[in-house]
Amino acid sequence: MLDAGLRDGTALRESVFEVFTRRLPPGRRYGVVAGTGRFLEELRRFRFGEPELEWLREQNVVGAPTIDWLADYRFTGNIWGYREGELFFPNSPLLIIESTFAEAVLLETLALSVFNYDSAVASAAARMVAAADGRPLAEMGSRRTGEWSAVAAARAAFIAGFGATSNLEAGRTWGVPTMGTAAHAFTLLYDTEEAAFTAQVDALGPATTLLVDTYDIEAAVETAVRVAGPELGSVRIDSGDLPQLVAQVRRQLDTLGATGTNITVTNDLDEFTIAALRAAPVDSYGVGTSVVTGSGHPAASMVFKLVAHRDDCGEWVSVGKKSAEKATVGGRKFAVRARRKGIASEEIVRVGSTEVGPSERTLLVPLVTDGMIDERWTGPEGVLRARAHREAAVGELPQAAFSLGRGEPVIPTRYE
Repeated sequence: MLDAGLRDGTALRESVFEVFTRRLPPGRRYGVVAGTGRFLEELRRFRFGEPELEWLREQNVVGAPTIDWLADYRFTGNIWGYREGELFFPNSPLLIIESTFAEAVLLETLALSVFNYDSAVASAAARMVAAADGRPLAEMGSRRTGEWSAVAAARAAFIAGFGATSNLEAGRTWGVPTMGTAAHAFTLLYDTEEAAFTAQVDALGPATTLLVDTYDIEAAVETAVRVAGPELGSVRIDSGDLPQLVAQVRRQLDTLGATGTNITVTNDLDEFTIAALRAAPVDSYGVGTSVVTGSGHPAASMVFKLVAHRDDCGEWVSVGKKSAEKATVGGRKFAVRARRKGIASEEIVRVGSTEVGPSERTLLVPLVTDGMIDERWTGPEGVLRARAHREAAVGELPQAAFSLGRGEPVIPTRYE
């Protein structure tokens, strides 16, 4: 596309691209935007160096004029988007890129690879946070996804309301709080379970979390309290019939005087098993596979479409697909969320108008202006802003949004 468009000059037309999703996964009532800060950081580094250019020459992917153009590539346009942590619905224009066709079209894979994955994780994580009903969750899924996807997933889950991650790189790069527990391998290394617990408590103090299901849970709990004392911070259960085991362990801890010792559970949790444990005396959850795979929906079905461009006379032309089931609405969009008494009631997408009514909240904010990135949305500080905004945005939803049963998006999207 770039090579052909640069040859006849059409790729230099000013254009508007849009990122949106046509639908939410079945049963989902809302989605959570995540990946904005990551996308902006990647945009800053999006360059074609000599090794990349040389490969393009050798493989004859594009012609020499395009190679020269790519050597100087810098995005110089404007990008607006929903704030990270904002909620989205079908057809929400969560990213709008305005530049030449040539500059903007190169960002399709970058934008979609970031927003599709991060938003899928955040959307699933938000359901788990709602199901946990105020009890803390830790992201522990690094072993169930790609090595860099693991970092992105930890970041997205934190934005969605998880309290910590076991991924240390997410802590180093993005400021996500980190935590961890011992694995069964640590207990199996020692000659006895008591020796393993003693070594862990000696190293980390009695506030540590001891894993009690390697052999016999009842015996392990007794040993844990004997080794650490009633000040033992937590025990972790990673197998078995969790509702029954948690109740049993709670009674045992209380009988042993460890009334302040918490119980954390892991064992392939998702939003449904977390909800099923609401009546059990669980204090915290560790979630792995389900959160890093979007709880069965590892991509958010987002697409990147051209919606407008200038013609040869310099006039803006709205464009859109008419394909069956894949039609798009052309034109530059402006989105607001209508509210009644502070509760979200409708997503309104206005074409060619920036009107904001008295009970409406503007959703699009500037992310990049004339090629300059707004640093508010980047780094660890951007992550904290996104987390706080997600909490505020979720607070606007009607109660039906938190149902785990099948249903439609909790508010409709309407074009004006």
